[in-house]
Amino acid sequence: MPTTQKMKKMFGTWASPITPSMIAGGLRLNDVQWAGETLVWLEGRGGSGVLVAQTGAEAPRDLSDGSLSVRGRVGYGGGEFTTTADTVIFAAADGRLYRLALDGGLPKPITPAFGGTAAPRVSADGKWVAYVHNGDNIDGIALVDVEGEQFPCKLAYGTDFVMQPTWRPDGAMVAYVAWDQPQMPWDGTELRIVHLTAGADGMPTPTRVETIAGDKQTSVVQPEFSPDGRTLAYASDKSGWWQLYLYDLESKTHTQLTNAEAEDSMPAWVQGIRTYAWSHDGKAIYFIRNQDSRMSLWRLEVSNHKLRRVTALDDYTALAQIAASSLAGEVALIASASMIPERVITYEIDHEMVATLPSASDALSAPVIVDDERDAAWIRKRSRSEMLIDQYAPAEAISWTGHDGGMVYGLYSAPISPNYTSSGAPPLMVKVHGGPTSQSRLTFSPEAQFYTTRGYAFLEVNHRGSTGYGRPYRDLLNGAWGFWDVEDSVSGAQHLVDQGLADAKRLVILGGSAGGYTVLQSLVDKPGFWRAGVCLYGISNQFTLALNEAWKFEARYLDMMFGELPDSEALYRERSPLFHADKIQDAVIVFQGEDDPVVPKEQADSIVAVLRRRGVPHEYHVFEGEGHGWRKPETIERYYALVVDFLQRYVIFA
Repeated sequence: MPTTQKMKKMFGTWASPITPSMIAGGLRLNDVQWAGETLVWLEGRGGSGVLVAQTGAEAPRDLSDGSLSVRGRVGYGGGEFTTTADTVIFAAADGRLYRLALDGGLPKPITPAFGGTAAPRVSADGKWVAYVHNGDNIDGIALVDVEGEQFPCKLAYGTDFVMQPTWRPDGAMVAYVAWDQPQMPWDGTELRIVHLTAGADGMPTPTRVETIAGDKQTSVVQPEFSPDGRTLAYASDKSGWWQLYLYDLESKTHTQLTNAEAEDSMPAWVQGIRTYAWSHDGKAIYFIRNQDSRMSLWRLEVSNHKLRRVTALDDYTALAQIAASSLAGEVALIASASMIPERVITYEIDHEMVATLPSASDALSAPVIVDDERDAAWIRKRSRSEMLIDQYAPAEAISWTGHDGGMVYGLYSAPISPNYTSSGAPPLMVKVHGGPTSQSRLTFSPEAQFYTTRGYAFLEVNHRGSTGYGRPYRDLLNGAWGFWDVEDSVSGAQHLVDQGLADAKRLVILGGSAGGYTVLQSLVDKPGFWRAGVCLYGISNQFTLALNEAWKFEARYLDMMFGELPDSEALYRERSPLFHADKIQDAVIVFQGEDDPVVPKEQADSIVAVLRRRGVPHEYHVFEGEGHGWRKPETIERYYALVVDFLQRYVIFA
């Protein structure tokens, strides 16, 4: 439809092709790995994780039926499965490990129903599984035989946390990452090797443990032995950026392989993160580089450290969970871009061929909602690919000067529609990521598309303290959470207002978890700047969060953000919105999962009680059966519908 034929309609009221039900029905891609010639990946369907397999040109087939959800149950999850040539070993929502044959049959439990499991890895001889186990709030690396005939035994314990066990090909060693509180895995970890010998029953037995890299000020991530077992690769932020290193097991020397102002790894919020992979012949390492929120694939020749960017994948700006085939020169990844939904892709190295596997890539390609027959006639003439180009909003990495003159980063998407046009500047949704030690990247965001196609501008703020810009930038939030995130969100919104890209009278701040905290703290510290706030399971009281011993993973996180109690009591009070809620005057909608172990429901209850008592315009919605984030399709659909209605009343037509 030519621009001159677009209908004039107010920003924020456009009929969007992306409905709440479409987002609710979309799939999530969590991991992909090779099993011989077969690719296995994990799809999140509603509240269940389902394993899918594809061999060659055959059609994909479900390996699991969803009744037994594939889900890691240590910390925030991740590390759900591993593969051999003919088998998948996976962690289930019931806390057990299961063995499942690729050619069919029922999954067989190989560990008892006690605690939670994650990150299984099978030894090269196919006999043993090393995995992360959490039971009674004690974490460690455990070992079980692949048939589950023997009772699991302890392999490496004694630290508060562990992750990413990996076998040396000869079975004589297992490398893993360990750390203690109050450090988080991006603050300081240790790379350890446990040496093994065969016991009387044949089961590998630990003889000694040595630490070879990392400390309380250095983050080490993802150890991987070379195919010949002579070296151990890992990522470390020793230089101020996560870079790749190689440890020679014979000479006991370390060599830095990459050296760039870019991140070649990422914060280990979950188990099983993979940002690099050895080639099948051990001659090269393929790795994902994150620079300015944009990801790219690189090849590193181990012998001479020569680097080459894989330009065949340049259409994708978000890459994850790289896996290399052990049989041939081929890698698989989860890939997307701001206008390309997530999909599983493969890259054939010798011929530089990229293939897309059936996945969630068409999850949002549904029939378009139209206002009249003129629209319907236009849509009928369009091809599916043309409609996608017209309907999705591109995101761009931007930067601006913060209130103090420092540089701040983010992602900006303008409103988009093939059917509508509006006068003036659009309303703006400012999204604050969770963590807060995290980053918004140039990936496909159904949430951003949901708002931009309705006539909102969308800004994702990577405030001071975000990852992706080096350790000094990341460490700025230590002692300053609730300050930089608040100030950088305001300066980002003002930056767009000053350029005429956002309406100063219709600014909305949105966030979940740590981002939800920033929403509440922003409404306290900047009353009148924001027209409204959308808070999902946000923190209102830092004291009670610090005392939430039920959530071990972040039990001492606030020691880094604010300092230890009771010495830092004044700062905890200053940065707790609950104690300053009398300053809130702008409308806010609060969402909470009833069974949230991370940010318990009392956090939302307490702030809402104050809003209600003071007569502040607000809504409060508690979702039954949900935890820290929404999994049920009906919850997701209801959430988006409620937000749209709230924004119409308090922002668009206020």
